[in-house]
This record gives sequence, structure tokens and C-alpha cells, in this order.
Amino acid sequence: MKKIAIVSATRAEYGILVPLIRAVHEDSALELRLIVTGTHLSMQYGYTVEEIEKDGFPVAHRIPILEDGNTPYDISLTMANAIKKFAGCFRDDRPDLLVLLGDRTEMLAIACAAMNERIPIAHIHGGEITEGAVDDCVRHALTKMSYLHFAAAEAYRRRIIQMGEAPERVYNVGSLGTENIMRLSLMQEEEIRKITGIPSNLPYVVVTYHPVTLEEDTVKKQADALCGVMAERKDLFFLITMANADVGGRMINQAMSEYAEEHENARFVRNLGMFRYLSAVKHALLVLGNSSSGVLEAPVLGTPTVNIGDRQKGRLMADTVVCCACEKQEIDSAMRKVEKMEKHPVLLFGDGNTSGKMIFIIKETLQKGIDLKKGFLDCCGDSFSNVIE
Repeated sequence: MKKIAIVSATRAEYGILVPLIRAVHEDSALELRLIVTGTHLSMQYGYTVEEIEKDGFPVAHRIPILEDGNTPYDISLTMANAIKKFAGCFRDDRPDLLVLLGDRTEMLAIACAAMNERIPIAHIHGGEITEGAVDDCVRHALTKMSYLHFAAAEAYRRRIIQMGEAPERVYNVGSLGTENIMRLSLMQEEEIRKITGIPSNLPYVVVTYHPVTLEEDTVKKQADALCGVMAERKDLFFLITMANADVGGRMINQAMSEYAEEHENARFVRNLGMFRYLSAVKHALLVLGNSSSGVLEAPVLGTPTVNIGDRQKGRLMADTVVCCACEKQEIDSAMRKVEKMEKHPVLLFGDGNTSGKMIFIIKETLQKGIDLKKGFLDCCGDSFSNVIE
């Protein structure tokens, strides 16, 4: 039986990973080693490890790494904690394959520890671009440290190959987030309104805004602009979720929580959990902010998105996503534009069978054996194709 380690550090990340975690857990040829870290173990961020346990998944390791703060220095200390503690974990409980998702800084540190232990890495959501965030270079670094690559779209797969990765190790499997949505039976609107405290007489907007980590001294100005728009839209209710633990995240959370305390048309929530969050997005008038969920998940549910600023700049966008600058007038104009849109689902990232494709590839790869001495592909062309049917 092969040990498959899957790491989750945030609530959003876990929500995406659920179909793969379940598929590994239920496969008799694989042993799930689920490692929980980061904000999952922080009371400040809702101690969301409890949500994972409620879903019935066994947690192999709880590894606290988070520093108390999110300055650049604190982020570096968190990364240092991750290298040290995951090095010990991988030394004592070595997996046959480590699965990492996305582009967060702690994942880069965890990959370093795995690299030193010569543990092969499978990376999800490589090849994407987010020009406004440090995540961009972290994601590309993770690509070069990984052996297997699971891209969400053909354009992303080709970018990974363009970075020198061999085509036979790079797969367009679609998005786990798409699969998750297509398989879930979400709450009815009346139920999600009752649970979250959204009044029945107002259309509502789901708001998530994260720091734009490649910009300096813009956090307060951007938070103020967003709060200014909400204050003027008394005809709408705003369900605001927490920003992540990036540099500036605490400042955004403070501004948003203070707004919700002072205004009747908003509520600030620390953690909705995946099921309630997706249910809320499904019935929302629109999604507002700069979270990847507005680009990846909301279109699948048919809910239009106002994507603010440069954090997601460079990603493939559905026709239900309208981008704007983080300025009060532009945000308001973009909101009024998407309010006129007719809701319709858009599937840019796969057919809903992503986890099945990934499990097939993982098992086949492990059966063949892995040689970590990768070559570098100097050029690529249109002839490369290894899409799993």
C-alpha cells in the first residue's frame, strides 16, 4: 500500500482538496496521510481542523507553524517553522508521494523539506498566473520542485511544459473545485440565509478580499474603498468572509469586522466551511473581491463575480467575471454591470471527474517507479498531448 500525504493549511485550500482526499481515503491500494497545518490550527482563523474531522477524514499529523502576526518577518518565521517541523514529520513518517496545492508560501517551505528527504511531489494548479501576488513566483518555484503536475486547463498545462517539465509528467485534469461543486447537493436559499443571518428581504453579496502581496501600503486604501461601496449600497446585504494570513490580512479583517459592527447591511464571518460557503455563493447576487474562488468556483455555480484589482490578473476568466480597479467608483460600476447578468454556469476547468483522473495517474506513476533525476525540456510545440480520457 502506497502512502499519499496531502497537506492542507487553509479552509479554502481544504475545500478544493476534498474530492481528492476522499478518493485517496477510499482507495484500497492507497493509504491517506492527511497533514493539517497553518490556519487550520489557529483559533483566530476558526480552528477549522474540526471541520476536517467532522467530514470523517483521519488526520495523520497536526503541525502548528503559524506565527502570531502577518508581517513579512512573521511570514518568513512561519516558513522556517514549516521547514523544521515538516522535516521531522517526513523523516519519521515518509510518504511515497506528497500532494501540494497552489501557491502559498508555507507550501514552498514544505516542498523544501520534502525535496531534502527526496520525496516526490505532485503539484496541483501549476501553470497559472496571478500577477498581483507573491503567489505567482511561489507557484512557479513549486512547479520546478515537483515531479507530477496536475493543471486545471490546457493553457496552464502548456505553460508548465514551457518551464521545462517533461510532457509525460504534466496532465490537464481540470479543477477539483469544479468537481466538488458538481457533486455537492447544496443548501436551499432560505436555509443558508437563516444559518448565516442574511435577511430575507435583501439580495446579498459574498465578499472576500485578500491582500495584494506585491503592492506596498495599499491595504488600508483598498479596504476603505470596498467599505465605501458597501456603505452606499443599502439595497444589498454583504456577507464578508475573512482574509487569509498573508501580509496585510489582519488589517483587512479589522476593517471589515469594524464595518460589519457599525452597519446593518453586513455580517463578518470567520469561517463558513466549504459547504456553507459554496451554498452562499450559489444563491448570491454576485461575488465581490479578489479571491480565486470568484474565478474558479463561482462561475461553475453560475454566480457572476466582480474581481477587484490585480491579485488574480493573468488567470483564465469566464464571461461571468468582470474585472475592475480597486477604486470606489469602478467597483460600484462593475457591480451594477454584473447585477444585470443572467445567471448561467460556465465550465472552464474540467468535466467534474478530476479526482478520478488524478488517482489513476498517481497509481500508474507509482507502479512504474519514480526517478527524481528530471531532465529539462528546452522547447515545446503543439505535438505534446497526454490528456487522460
